[in-house]
Amino acid sequence: MKRLQRLSSAIALSAIMATTVVPALAGPVQAATLSGGFDVGPGGFQGNFNPLAATGGFTWLSVYFEPLVTYDEKLEKVVGQLASSYEVSPDQLTYTFTLADAKWHDGKPFTAKDAKFTIELAKNAKTGSVLAARLNAVSSVEAKDDKTLVIKLSAPSASLMDTLTKVMMLPEHALSQIPADQLAKNTWWSTAPIGTGPFKFSKYVTDQYVELVANTDYRGGKPAMEKIINRYFANPAAAIAALRAGEIQFTYVDSNDLKAFNDNKDFRVIEGNSFVVNYLGFNHDSPIWKDVRVRQAVMYAINRDAIIQSLYGGAAKPANCAYVADQVVPKGIEAYAYDPEKAKQLLKEAGWDEINGNKPITLLTYYTTPLAANVMAAVQAMLAQVGINVTPRAVDTPTYNSIVLNPTPDVAQFQMVYAGLQNGPDPGSINVGLNEKQIPPTGPNVARVRMPMLTAALDAALGETDAAKRDGRYQEVCKVMNKELPWGPLWVAKRYGVASAKLKDFIWTPAPGGGPYQAHPEKWAIAE
Repeated sequence: MKRLQRLSSAIALSAIMATTVVPALAGPVQAATLSGGFDVGPGGFQGNFNPLAATGGFTWLSVYFEPLVTYDEKLEKVVGQLASSYEVSPDQLTYTFTLADAKWHDGKPFTAKDAKFTIELAKNAKTGSVLAARLNAVSSVEAKDDKTLVIKLSAPSASLMDTLTKVMMLPEHALSQIPADQLAKNTWWSTAPIGTGPFKFSKYVTDQYVELVANTDYRGGKPAMEKIINRYFANPAAAIAALRAGEIQFTYVDSNDLKAFNDNKDFRVIEGNSFVVNYLGFNHDSPIWKDVRVRQAVMYAINRDAIIQSLYGGAAKPANCAYVADQVVPKGIEAYAYDPEKAKQLLKEAGWDEINGNKPITLLTYYTTPLAANVMAAVQAMLAQVGINVTPRAVDTPTYNSIVLNPTPDVAQFQMVYAGLQNGPDPGSINVGLNEKQIPPTGPNVARVRMPMLTAALDAALGETDAAKRDGRYQEVCKVMNKELPWGPLWVAKRYGVASAKLKDFIWTPAPGGGPYQAHPEKWAIAE
């Protein structure tokens, strides 16, 4: 039997990320309300209440929903949440979980039937689940008894445990009567959701805030706070103003907003690696990107170091494939140092004037912050200098998804994307964005990458059962990406949060997608 406090053999750890635990303070503690911008970033993602469809915001969702397993606060190992232990068969095809004693917010017991129901929902693409492609290897789920869940795989999967950290358990008794294809947009998520976490849903005021109240029967003990509120803001500046005014106690910030808080004893700045690679995704259904020399020219045309220094204030580092952890990035790969003359030569050799010339190319993104707008403008100007004319278009996340996940999109709507995809702590998570088998509607390979060598390398890495060989497999993926450029990888930025100095026992980790991780929100408090 493997205790979940130990590192899962099925997880290939790619890095240790910074975590801050705001220490206990002297003086009495208020048992009142804690407010913050806890969602996916400044401004939040209103309506991000369905964990099956969520690609971020887990810092908030995991306050009231819980997975079977999660990461510890440093993202070093997988630990138990609604499962107390698990064991893996020698052939790595059978995972058996022993479940903890827990209750839903309506008082009904959480059982293995709920876990089976949830995993089957997550595996079913008709529910709108973004996890369906990641659970392809799951061949069956069985509730042997109330406390025992058995998951069987058709092939070993090194990424299963990482995926399960994102699968928030859902109540069968509350959702089983809703048809799968009607679940994604059902009002249940924003009106009467039921979880097992330390706080339970109270109300949602449209586009303003979500309020949770303490779950006094929580198995981990009565929460210190009476309420936790997730506020939404029109823009990052509004969130920062609310924090400085004491209206909220926490928010995400961009690197260029830090000067307002550095050296201020009333606030604590929390820094960590995002492990999200920002990239230019070439739409491979568009004929303009067929020649690798054109894709190479894009890389050489962009002065990434200048953008990192001038716009990110040095709070980022270049990426030359989808991975950033040292152990999965091989030495000697092409660095694509800024060289506009080389870019022009490659375009000339490829016949760019005949391929596209000066026709405008739509560059689509869901990043809408001022920092992102400045980055897009810089990229646009640099590409223009070598003869590539791009037109940035920033839209909200639902609009972006409706365009790029459309099985038959209009290529003119997005010939390129400026996006990001997390690759930590398990490097296998990048597979869904690059594997040919994950092209929409099957998965989120929005760039429509069709590269047999890359798919083969990804499949080999995902199927590698020998932990000692796994890093080498991912290095092979990195080599193919670096040479063939299915994306134009740009950089990995650091991520920041700012917390009031009055917060006590507050854990926040700048994790990919906001987690989830072991944050113990039941202990969060505010000192007087």
